[in-house]
Amino acid sequence: MQAETGNPETWIRLAAFVSVFTLMALWELRAPLRARPGRRAGRWPSNLGIVVLDAALVRLLFPLSAMAWAALVAQREWGLLHAVPLPEWLAGLLAVLLLDLAIQLQHRLFHAVPALWRLHRMHHADTEFDVTTGLRFHPLEIVLSMAIKFAVIAIVGAPALAVLVFEIMLNATSHFNHADVALPGGLDRQLRRWVVTPDMHRAHHSVHRPETDSNFGFNLPWWDHAFRTYRAQPRDGHRAMRIGLPAFRDRRWCRLDRMLLLPWADETSSNPQKPTAQDPSGSTTPTATGHDTPVSTRNGN
Repeated sequence: MQAETGNPETWIRLAAFVSVFTLMALWELRAPLRARPGRRAGRWPSNLGIVVLDAALVRLLFPLSAMAWAALVAQREWGLLHAVPLPEWLAGLLAVLLLDLAIQLQHRLFHAVPALWRLHRMHHADTEFDVTTGLRFHPLEIVLSMAIKFAVIAIVGAPALAVLVFEIMLNATSHFNHADVALPGGLDRQLRRWVVTPDMHRAHHSVHRPETDSNFGFNLPWWDHAFRTYRAQPRDGHRAMRIGLPAFRDRRWCRLDRMLLLPWADETSSNPQKPTAQDPSGSTTPTATGHDTPVSTRNGN
């Protein structure tokens, strides 16, 4: 969205975004895994609104798209892949893998550093898990992510076509692995050898901190195995597990204005201290106790 409107890259990315989002939204409507009454009406306007704000801010602050930046990097011959003679296909493949590794490490960083977690927790504060959750990122996190991406492209020397492929993959897999859908067990086990599936990523959105700090991958599952952050299943099961953060379960945190202020919210007073609290789906949810350790105590372990 940050590229010139006449640029084919813009239309390719937009077409891929809309196509995969629509496909996953229709799949959710037809066969949801965790149906909640009224969950879309209370959340979708804000989750879709935040992506519009994010796109507008990126367009304002980054005149060049990631692909245009990669073309400039290639023209200047910056980066590791320009220092080593490689076939174009191999350089492109390595670039996609390195970009995916970088985003996995970035994701872990946003969980480990308290100041960055305050931004990223807006994504995790969603008390439901569906295709719009994959769009729910604070604008300041999006700006930092773009700056990191530009730095990685320059360091790696990623070819422009590889960057475009990676961007499309990232959008598509984010829609897919945040979707409220169920895959047959055998198919899920086979797919998660190659791509992060909804069941794999859903565990990452659990209220239980050890599960929140696992399964950091968006595209490829291999990095979580390599770094020993892989968790096969949530301990409470996919239908019974609680999604979100213990401190932000009140329905007001689904409003767009409250979402934008969430990084500066005081977790100790954010959740009504009552026997039950109303989450955005309208269901009654216990307040955080026991294993639901408030994330303000994070130290990245």
